[in-house]
Amino acid sequence: MERLLPASTVLLVVDVQEKLAAAMPEAALAALLKNAEILLQTAHTLGVRVIASEQYPKGLGPTVPALAARLEALGVKAHAKLTFDACSDLAIARALADAGAKSVVVVGMEAHVCVFQTARELVKRGYRTHVVADAVASRTEENRRIVLSLWEEAGAVVTGTETVAFDLLQQAGTDDFTIISKLLC
Repeated sequence: MERLLPASTVLLVVDVQEKLAAAMPEAALAALLKNAEILLQTAHTLGVRVIASEQYPKGLGPTVPALAARLEALGVKAHAKLTFDACSDLAIARALADAGAKSVVVVGMEAHVCVFQTARELVKRGYRTHVVADAVASRTEENRRIVLSLWEEAGAVVTGTETVAFDLLQQAGTDDFTIISKLLC
């Protein structure tokens, strides 16, 4: 398994939308939002590119306000899609290719539908795929739990927010370390 490098990694935020969020268990949604925010700030600090998607925004609404504001501050506009697998959307596939991504870190919802199908397709397309287990949610914990092994079976790495942040960071004793370590406390 290769290290995550900021220059060749993309953070993909999948479908963290208002109407989906309303259906998530409160604790799972809180964890997803907190950890996605940490990873977005880490991406900003280290120069990791960010791509975001919204599943059928006409029906499921826009990205939740807190993440939408962070994405906007990073200059990221979510790509509207109809496919469950984000990679099958041409604009998202192009954005990944244009970013020169070798590794993709995936967060979002629902874990067992769009996140699963996206991760499986990323692996199939040759991306080193890392799904952040503490930054994904499903309407039921059972669905989220079941998909953990499916990601691994598909060839993705199931990981955590701190693991991703410190892998991208690579070392302590830097200004970036000071910024990122404060996010994790």
